[in-house]
Amino acid sequence: MRAKFTAFFLLVIFLFSLCPIASDAALREGDRGESVRKVQQKLSSWGYLSGGVDGIFGPKTTSAVKYFQRKNGLAVDGIVGSKTLAALGLSSLDKPSSSSSSSYSQNIELLARMIAAEGRGEPYTGQVAIGAVIMNRIKHPSFPNTLSGVLYQRGAFSAIDDGQFYSTPIPDSCRRAAIEAYNGSDPTGGCIYYYNPAKTTNAYMLSKPIYLRIGNHVFCR
Repeated sequence: MRAKFTAFFLLVIFLFSLCPIASDAALREGDRGESVRKVQQKLSSWGYLSGGVDGIFGPKTTSAVKYFQRKNGLAVDGIVGSKTLAALGLSSLDKPSSSSSSSYSQNIELLARMIAAEGRGEPYTGQVAIGAVIMNRIKHPSFPNTLSGVLYQRGAFSAIDDGQFYSTPIPDSCRRAAIEAYNGSDPTGGCIYYYNPAKTTNAYMLSKPIYLRIGNHVFCR
């Protein structure tokens, strides 16, 4: 019996050794998050990737990675493993977990929903600006430090109170604006307030010095 168990154990080890082991640090199509964004920034700055840096490893990013690998004598597989990371001048990056990818998607959905409710019909830059104000509030000591906390803060957004946050369809431009703002784009230069002067009667908001205007909204610090 002991001999049979030993033989079986050795067979299991042999078969396991034949199976490729995926690298936890590898990034590939379908991944999302800060690690992907850093890779995209490198590829973009060196002319391999055209288009926005959005933190989403899609087909364009895969093509850019393959182009980079081909030009640098690497295995052309479209996967950002340790050798490709080193060639990009990046240290080892953690692959986003399924939970972090899910959290990222949920946050983009929430942000896009608020941008749609408050900024549908606004120019694209104005939509990004609305998202940026929300993201700026997360980092500001006067506001909650989570996206959901900022969005659902009592009295902060009329779109929550009147139900438009829940009922407004989300245009593609608002999703793209949410991704840009979530990943750091800020046309407002750090503003934490915005309002529509034609619709706002709130004395506190109207007392704020206006920093800039985009579309129908003014933005304040």
